[in-house]
Parts: sequence; structure tokens; C-alpha cells
Amino acid sequence: MDPLEGRVSRTAVWTGADIEMREVPVPALCDGDVLVRVRLATVCGSDLHTVSGRRCGPVPSVLGHEGVGEIVAVGPHATSDVGERVVWSVTRVCHECDRCRSGRTAKCRSVTKVGHEPFTGPWPLSGTYSEYIVLPAGTELVPVPDLLPDVVAAPAACATATAAAVIDAAGYLEGRRVVVCGAGMLGVTAVAMCVEVGAEVAVLDVDARRTAWAERFGAVADEGGPVDVALDFSGSSEAIAALVPRLDIGGRLVLAGSVAPAAAVPVDPEAVVRGWLTISGVHNYEPRHLREAVAFLTRTVAVHPWAELVDAPVPLDVLGEVLHGGPGLRAAVAP
Repeated sequence: MDPLEGRVSRTAVWTGADIEMREVPVPALCDGDVLVRVRLATVCGSDLHTVSGRRCGPVPSVLGHEGVGEIVAVGPHATSDVGERVVWSVTRVCHECDRCRSGRTAKCRSVTKVGHEPFTGPWPLSGTYSEYIVLPAGTELVPVPDLLPDVVAAPAACATATAAAVIDAAGYLEGRRVVVCGAGMLGVTAVAMCVEVGAEVAVLDVDARRTAWAERFGAVADEGGPVDVALDFSGSSEAIAALVPRLDIGGRLVLAGSVAPAAAVPVDPEAVVRGWLTISGVHNYEPRHLREAVAFLTRTVAVHPWAELVDAPVPLDVLGEVLHGGPGLRAAVAP
């Protein structure tokens, strides 16, 4: 008898207008699948954009892609163990297409994503705003050390791992002048990562409260002037346009916040050529970045006040109340 037969998951389904609580049957697990009980989920800004209409997505769907949970069942040939506490990648990839083989699994040709799939499709329990989530074969899972609290581990799957990918793209940072534009959860995390490797970090944000958070993690307020590296998490065309002229010879600009349509940014190609400038983008991340994220949080859990960045969790039933933002950098839900 299938041990999951008859089991249901209390799940918050986004209908395009509001959140509807449903009891969803837990499916039989296929080869390599893992069933996780979600212990804590944090609310990424992209979900706030979805419910506010700034970001398109399938309707209905189960939102949420940052979370930490405990494995409660595994399908045949799964390599994880029941009882493990884990975080998981946003992307589920094939590992076989040309992009995966070249090291760009983030852009797998058949990628599917946690919290981004249609509820009426083959993967209904795909989001973290749910009592249970099914993680299909091909989803990266990373065990969470005991010393890392749920509230610190949950953002690893998006904010921390994406920041790690941005730092990777930025190159060598020790002793370099870095400006971080946009001090949300990703920006503050990037500040801490840059500080750890010995960069001189300034922060730029229109919200004084967020700037203050970044300063607690090691940044100083930006005063303008040339920089070696600029990291943009704001997605603001105006802010990006102001960053490019500040890049010194050999400077790098890494864009991670531009995930929605915005005004074009003028770039002087002669300045790029004469300045040996590099402008690159990061969207999603590679499995190694999730592993690096967990390792980084483990190293710094006693150094930085990570837990203070996340609001007290609310029950799943009142998810709608925090899908419009909260006082902290991350709202949280305890399914």
C-alpha cells in the first residue's frame, strides 16, 4: 500500500485575485521525487510583485520558493534520507541539454521552477506556501546544519544563493571598492558576502531604513565617486544609468534586480571599450551557489543578525496579509 495514499496538504492557492486555502491530495512519488513538510517559508519580493500585478505568472498556482523543510517520504532511487532538514533550489533541471552540459543549468531548456508552475499542471504542489511540497528528481537539495535556525536557512534558496551567484559574477573582490545598489534581502546579503572577502563596501538605497540594515552588515553609506564593482539589486533604470559612469578602469557592473520590463538604459560603447568595462546579468543560480549559500550562512550565523531580517511567521491561513509586504526585509509563513 502506498504510504501517501489519502494524505492531503493544506495549501494556499493563488487564484489571480486572492489566496484560497485548499486541501490538496499528495501524489504518489515518482522516481527520484522527494516529499518535504515545509517548516518555514519566507516571502520573496517576486511574489509581492505577482500579487500586485507587476509580474506575470500562471493562475492558479502555489507561490513561494524560499523555504526550509523536513523530508518525510522519498520516491524510488532518491538519494536523500527521510528526516533530513533541507533547503532546495528554485530550479528543477534536466542536466542533459546543451545549456546544462555547458554549466548553465539556470537556463536549462526544460527548466521548471518552485513556486512558478500552474496548479492545474503535472506539478501542483510546487510552492512553499503549503504544508507539503513535492521536489521532483533534478531539484538540488542541500542539508541544513543543526546550528542554522529555520528563520536563517529559509531565504537561502533564493536571496542568499542569488547573492552568491552575483558575487561569483563580480570576480575578485578583496580590497576592491564595491557599491551595492538596492538594500533589500539580496543587497544586504551581498554586502555581508563582500565584507567577508575583504571588499570596501558602500550601499545605495532610497530607503534610509534599508541603508541602516546594510550598514549593520558592514557597509558604509554611499558618497559617490569611482568604484571597481557595482552590484544592482534595485532594477531601477535610473539607478543603473548612474552606476555605469562610476566604474573605474576594468570595472564590473552586475545586474540582478532587472527582472521586469523597465526603461532602456543608455550605455556609451566608447566608454565601455576604453574603460575595459564588463556589464553582466545574473538570473537564477547554479547548484553550487545554493551549497555556498548554506555554507556562508553557517559561517556567519553568529556574526550577523540574520534572524532579525525576517518578520515573525504568520499561519498559512493569513498568508494574504503578508503578501503585500511587511516591516522587515522578509515576511515569513509557518505552514
